Amino acid sequence: MARMAGREALIVEALRTPMGKAHPERGWYRDTHPNEMLGSVYGALLASTGLAPSAIEDLVIGCTAPFGEQSRNVARNAWLQAGYPPEVPATVLDRRCGSAQTAVEMAAALVASGTHDVVIAGGVEHMGHVPMSSPAKISELYGDPWPAALRERYDFVPQGESAELIAERWDLSRTQLDEFAVRSHRLAAEAVASGRFEREMISLQLDGERRTSDQAIRGETSLETLAGLKTVFRENGRITAGTSSPMSDGAAGVVIASPEAADKYGLQPRARILDQTTVGVDPIIMLSGPIPATRKLLERNGMTIDDIDLVEINEAFSSVVLAWERELKPDMDRVNVNGGAIALGHPVGASGARLFGTLLAEMERRDAEIGLVTMCCGGGLGTATLVQRVDT
Repeated sequence: MARMAGREALIVEALRTPMGKAHPERGWYRDTHPNEMLGSVYGALLASTGLAPSAIEDLVIGCTAPFGEQSRNVARNAWLQAGYPPEVPATVLDRRCGSAQTAVEMAAALVASGTHDVVIAGGVEHMGHVPMSSPAKISELYGDPWPAALRERYDFVPQGESAELIAERWDLSRTQLDEFAVRSHRLAAEAVASGRFEREMISLQLDGERRTSDQAIRGETSLETLAGLKTVFRENGRITAGTSSPMSDGAAGVVIASPEAADKYGLQPRARILDQTTVGVDPIIMLSGPIPATRKLLERNGMTIDDIDLVEINEAFSSVVLAWERELKPDMDRVNVNGGAIALGHPVGASGARLFGTLLAEMERRDAEIGLVTMCCGGGLGTATLVQRVDT
């Protein structure tokens, strides 16, 4: 297997908040600023690793809507609000749903290149306070990101329509999509009941209670219930709210370190990043990116899908995962084994980092060696990262 050039980039910790519904009245984070969400992750990562804040050399954080509460470098604002030293720099990046995964990849590149030795990567998204409709409102004031010259080249569609196009192209039936959503909720509920999210989850006092799970999981979801839902993106389409990831609030983080830093600070590596990539796809059927991204990593490393012990592919919509399954033909008993974003929630700027925490915890539980994280991204992008567990 090929590895990243330069030094090894080691994952020493990966943690996340509970994911809350983005609801103005019932959402757990309705009274919480995104600085607090992300700051709680910073604190948990430092406490778990024993690292002093001054040992962190950079903060690379994903966020898809850096407006309002999430503007003016939310990565740094959260760090400063938590009382950590101002000497630590920070940056925010937007690669749509792949933002936090790209943050991890950039942190890994900083470490592999020798630029830094310890970096916190991750993401935050408060979709309850800064909703997905925010860019449209900002465009009314400051201009359209898709001006006429660009629209002449591409007839852009919403992500939901892209999910419908994928279902259409890969001939995925409404029943198949519903069945996958039921699977997600069932596996997630089983994972909660058996404590399989405890390794990655930090507990927070939210809405008057100590929260240690995710708000959107519905273990009782049935095929009959989902079959009764109306489609939301086309009048006679196939995608419903039940086969889409719910809008959510949350934050997640990953600590990337060099071998030298691991030795210096007494850190216990959990995994090494073997390889990583991002690809572009048609910006109209924009959510097919995990297919070529996965293929690129497998081909470059002389692997087949059967060489991957566990996969976390983001469940933006059922059709995304099922199209990827149709093309890659994985053993689905190795894919999203604890459910996915359809059940857990999808705070878009944070999910990529969440996937690493979920993957690593399950790899350790199963004594698995090779894992894959892959995501679709708005605008026609696909991210993928190969990791190898480090024996303890």
